[in-house]
Amino acid sequence: MGQFQITKTDINGLVIIEPKVFGDHRGYFMETYNENNFKAAGVPTSYVQDNQSKSREGVLRGLHFQKKYPQGKLVRVLSGEVFDVAVDLRKDSPTYKKWHGVILTGENNKQFYVPEGFAHGFLVLSKEAVFAYKCTDFYHPEYEGGVLWNDPEINVEWPIHHLQEVLLSDKDMSLKTLAEQNL
Repeated sequence: MGQFQITKTDINGLVIIEPKVFGDHRGYFMETYNENNFKAAGVPTSYVQDNQSKSREGVLRGLHFQKKYPQGKLVRVLSGEVFDVAVDLRKDSPTYKKWHGVILTGENNKQFYVPEGFAHGFLVLSKEAVFAYKCTDFYHPEYEGGVLWNDPEINVEWPIHHLQEVLLSDKDMSLKTLAEQNL
């Protein structure tokens, strides 16, 4: 589809977007967003906030969501490598509580669209990573929510075997499981 290959996952609404990269001895060029191509693929085209973070190896951010004013997120890695995860928290969905993960790198240029109603998180696999994302709604700290990264009911298979430690914020360490939150 145009300048992008858009691949649906086994969870409705969750897609992987791969841009066409045009390169030569000078470097490369690629489109990272095109309203017409995204709209034709059913990916939202209206974003109100851009965010960026830099993290070191072993940092795990998530699994986060907004209880009210949910955000769809178009995520990508500018440099480094992360394992990015989305968990379906839409109670009426046939894939409720299912997760999907994808490796995003500054080299593969993949993007991951995470729809509203999902928890989202990522684990940094490289020495450091710069992570960027576009949001369909503004962040409202009073409505932030989250699920414990290693909730046994979700059972995300995080690739932590090569890491010396998983680094979590105090906030992420104190998150509860789905069962504890009656989600």
